[in-house]
Amino acid sequence: MTQQHSDDQAPALILVVDDDPTNRYVLATTLERGGHRVTTAEDGTRALELLRTAGELPEIAIVDVRLPDMTGFEVCEHIKENPATAAMPVINISASAISADDRTRGLYRGADAYLVEPIAPGELLATVTATLRYARARRRAELLADRLHLLNRATLAVYSATDAHELIRATTQGAASVLRCDSAVFLHTPQGDALVAHTTTQRQDPSSTAETQVHPVPAPDGHDDAWTDLTDTTGGLPDRVSLPQPLSDPAGRRVVVGRAKPDRPPVVILVPASAVVLDDDHQLLHQLARASALALEALRSYSEEHALALTLQRSFLPEKLPRTARADLAVRYLPAGERAEIGGDFYEAISTVNGLVVAVGDVAGHSLDAAMVMGQVRHALRAYALEGHPPHVILSRLDHLLTSVEPSTAVTLCVVLIEYASETLHVANAGHLPPLLRAPDGTTVYVEEHGPMLGLGLPHPPALQVTAESGSLLLLVTDGLIERRHIDLQRSLDSLARVLARAPLSPEDVCDELLDRLPPDGSDDIAIMAVHLNAPEAARQR
Repeated sequence: MTQQHSDDQAPALILVVDDDPTNRYVLATTLERGGHRVTTAEDGTRALELLRTAGELPEIAIVDVRLPDMTGFEVCEHIKENPATAAMPVINISASAISADDRTRGLYRGADAYLVEPIAPGELLATVTATLRYARARRRAELLADRLHLLNRATLAVYSATDAHELIRATTQGAASVLRCDSAVFLHTPQGDALVAHTTTQRQDPSSTAETQVHPVPAPDGHDDAWTDLTDTTGGLPDRVSLPQPLSDPAGRRVVVGRAKPDRPPVVILVPASAVVLDDDHQLLHQLARASALALEALRSYSEEHALALTLQRSFLPEKLPRTARADLAVRYLPAGERAEIGGDFYEAISTVNGLVVAVGDVAGHSLDAAMVMGQVRHALRAYALEGHPPHVILSRLDHLLTSVEPSTAVTLCVVLIEYASETLHVANAGHLPPLLRAPDGTTVYVEEHGPMLGLGLPHPPALQVTAESGSLLLLVTDGLIERRHIDLQRSLDSLARVLARAPLSPEDVCDELLDRLPPDGSDDIAIMAVHLNAPEAARQR
């Protein structure tokens, strides 16, 4: 596409096609006196070849109807059929084909105007000016429509960003796409760090993907705020930032600043000044900067709310684990990644008169409400266990609690009572992942019997009694450790069993080994409880 001019009176490069040297000279001289630049061809073949190879396309073609190799009508049709030149206006001229039928045929076959020779200089220049005015207005409208489409796509990418790095990359690529140029962007992350991103290759094709580099911006010595010199709209940028030319040259760039709030750090977009051709270009760039600033503010708000919710969620979990001679305990709790909502995973360990009660559960859903329900269930579980209820009764009472106060909530929970005086475990599982037992010889087995999840109002079967000899290890986990999209759950359970079989003996080391061998994907919370079973009290007394 040729360079666009906001001034419709600006000179143009014009192609004159005429086999008569005198006519070519007269037309070219008249146009040049009017301020235009002219290139000429003596026949249709030469004209079309010139258009195919020209580094700069003419804005208008003035074509004589009677040419030695083809008619001017045919030249016009070739120009209009070629996508590269289809928008180029064509003015047919003729001294012999001057009838109304001739003029009508020329216009029907694609000409934008038809002049009869001899042509008065004023009429020629006026026709060229009017044709340019229309053609340039049309090209500006087409360019604006194209850029609005690209802006819409860039804005969607900006609002879809889930963190500051993704957002700055989307903004940088969006600016480069909309204006077809290199671009750079500065912003302040929700965590307080400053980032700069810039494209590294000139974008000629708006559908291509420019390489974008993202770097942190170091704060100046003695300052905590890396944006002290970015508080106005003049485009002042840190000298310590290295950018490719012409983005690093203040005299050769255009700067647009967007803010979500007056007191918030800005999002700053830089492009070469030469890329901002139309008045609308600056407005498009400002809209992108504004959209990026609003998206960044949403990320900042979410980050603050997420941190607050995580703090609240952690306050619901036990501060410490009981210390007993019967078992050594270790737990790990990993919240989902920053992009995910908080979940309802929890664990508990209580020393009671009947033995050590350990439990791991998961409230359905990911939200602050799920975390609140988790807190209620954990505290109720603790109270029921301290009252001396066996595991299946604890589940029944929790189910009644949920159906009464949180009727639309489902919870999975596995409760295990470890008797102090014997090697017996009482396992009651309400729809949770089965607990995994590793014997002293390294063999593993899942305790797969279970009842319905909590919150359905269904009866819960008596706890299953399992014998676990001294030196065994009991493992309880939530699904965030092993569940992965597109992977069968049984395969994941088998992998967990294989990892545990080869894991160290210490519960702390077991937890570390599991997280190392089964790295979380950040999509869900993870709770792990590893219990190493020591000799019962009766055996120790003997």
